[in-house]
Amino acid sequence: QVQLVEAGGGSVQAGGSRRLSCTASGSAVGNMCMGWFRRRPPGEEREAIATINKYGNTYYEGSVEGRFTISADNAKNTLYLQMNNLRPEDTAVYYCAANVAWGGHCYELQLATDFTYWGQGSQVIVSS
Repeated sequence: QVQLVEAGGGSVQAGGSRRLSCTASGSAVGNMCMGWFRRRPPGEEREAIATINKYGNTYYEGSVEGRFTISADNAKNTLYLQMNNLRPEDTAVYYCAANVAWGGHCYELQLATDFTYWGQGSQVIVSS
């Protein structure tokens, strides 16, 4: 059983930065496909924004590419999402997710249905 605990949510002004973390237990982040998703109001669907595989290869959704960076620290068993140049439309609840079954082999931006384990969610509010 994998548990994911997120931290780092909060409020920030447009143009600012925020870093989210997701600490895993029960499996090594270096052996999993991991991703970040967000749920923006008023919709209920979780949007895929970034995926990282066991080799450190990263994949991004177009609106965040160049502004957001997904990374993993194997020593801390923690996944990060560095968010720069934030915009009001980035306001959302952000979720980290993990897929164990593929052994870390994923080679594109993965969808929510590809992930089994989820963090609790972190609210990020970007004010203009």
